[in-house]
Amino acid sequence: MLSFLASPWARALVLVVTLAALLPGAIRLPPIDRDESRYAQATKQMLETRDFVRIRFQDEPRNKKPAGVHWMQAASVTLLAPDMRQIWAYRLPSILGVLIAVWLTMAIARRLYDTMTAGAAGGLVSAALLTQVMGQQATTDGALLASAVAAQGALVLAYVRQRRGELVRPGLAFGFWAALGLATLIKGPVILAVSALTAITLSVADKDWRWLRLLRPLPGIVLMLAIASPWFIAIQLATDGGFVRDAVGNDLLPKLIGGQESHGAPPGYYLALVSLTFLPASLVLWPALKEAWTDRLDAPTRALLAWAIPAWLLFEAVPTKLPHYVLPMFPALAMLAARLLVRSAEGEKTTLDGLWARIFALPWLAGSVALAAAPAAIGFALDQRLDPAALALGLSALVATLLAAVAAFRGRWLAATAISAATAWVLMTGTLGQVLPRLDPLWLGREAAQLVAERAPGSKPESLASSGYAEPSLVFATGAPVRLVDASVAARFLAESPGRVALIGREEQPAFQAAMAASGARAEALDTLAGFNYSKGRWTTLTLYRRHP
Repeated sequence: MLSFLASPWARALVLVVTLAALLPGAIRLPPIDRDESRYAQATKQMLETRDFVRIRFQDEPRNKKPAGVHWMQAASVTLLAPDMRQIWAYRLPSILGVLIAVWLTMAIARRLYDTMTAGAAGGLVSAALLTQVMGQQATTDGALLASAVAAQGALVLAYVRQRRGELVRPGLAFGFWAALGLATLIKGPVILAVSALTAITLSVADKDWRWLRLLRPLPGIVLMLAIASPWFIAIQLATDGGFVRDAVGNDLLPKLIGGQESHGAPPGYYLALVSLTFLPASLVLWPALKEAWTDRLDAPTRALLAWAIPAWLLFEAVPTKLPHYVLPMFPALAMLAARLLVRSAEGEKTTLDGLWARIFALPWLAGSVALAAAPAAIGFALDQRLDPAALALGLSALVATLLAAVAAFRGRWLAATAISAATAWVLMTGTLGQVLPRLDPLWLGREAAQLVAERAPGSKPESLASSGYAEPSLVFATGAPVRLVDASVAARFLAESPGRVALIGREEQPAFQAAMAASGARAEALDTLAGFNYSKGRWTTLTLYRRHP
């Protein structure tokens, strides 16, 4: 296996498998609530209005994140999608971002360590559960991961080359600032903060700040601002200063102060999830960190620790937490894990030789078993039946996981990780590309849009109101503005014109019926739809009404 990892074919295979694993879900999964559908709908409206400065969801300004990903999605849709409601076209920038991030991880690891570590590190980043999930969504995370690896990779390589006495070329420095400019245009100052923490940590630990001059900060900052500032200036002018006010005052600061939108969690949240989110590399994560700390005077290892740990602690300290926030640290952790695996496979004595490594593998085993059971369990919970394909997928993953566990407990850690990675690729491809898209109750927005098209074919596209179900996927799947209102407003909207229809949730029915009676109009129930609103964690029943002639 080591000889294969050392060949260019291993790195090429990692990229091919990454693409093959991401495409099925990206093509077949319906629009996901809530962030993905909001991003896609905002991009769709950019294309419809030809306004590529302001970001809007229906009539509401989305002054939260910059426009970088929207521009990437708009280009993808314009070039490849004949219908702007095809969600796969909006997901392609995320797929491309993951591919670039995996390729850059291998390129960086090759220069820091060797070709074997490079191939293993790329595979670990690609197969990570969090990478697979976020790489198939039309959000910022795939593109942000690519820009993060580019910026952090350039920073780490500059530091290591300086420590080795090698030449740090201007292109590396300017690549760092260009990547930071792109990252800022994608998601604001997140990666800038990560890079600052990395640079500060290395400088304080070494008691040497002079190496930072190799990054050419003055012209570099000018380059970063040249990339990011034109849009920020344009959006400030277009919104009369509203973008920065809303983005900072209503989005960023609330996340730093408290748990925004019910996403609060205590410190330790990401550590509690890492056995699952970083799977399969979580098999050796803790031994890898221990090994890296022992070798912290080694320049590449020191730089990777400075990349991963300070930023991770920052995200643990921020009250608002979502699993994908720590994704930009995964490439650094993957390189440390890959280095440990290669050294162990070469026969060196490492932290994987002791009993504690096997004990620390138990959370990985628990997460792997839970993940193997998830496809069949989700299907049974929603449809009250066992999907044969999901069951076969889960059983195969369970058998493979047990084989990986046996290999690990026998000390064959590289083989165990390879089996676990292959299992993760296959399991996520089958789950996201085959099992989940067939679970109709899970995709209430898609089903509701189809119900409107089938049962009210004569209604105008903009003649839909919804009360009791206000998820963005409904707006994107419908392809036209949807009035997301309360029951009384929906009743008035319906009563004003015979060509209008309304979706009314079960809990909104009494208020809707009372408002219809008060209006003097009658509502005709066309059909009923039941589904699981996973954004709110509850079952929802929707009834489609139109005004009775």
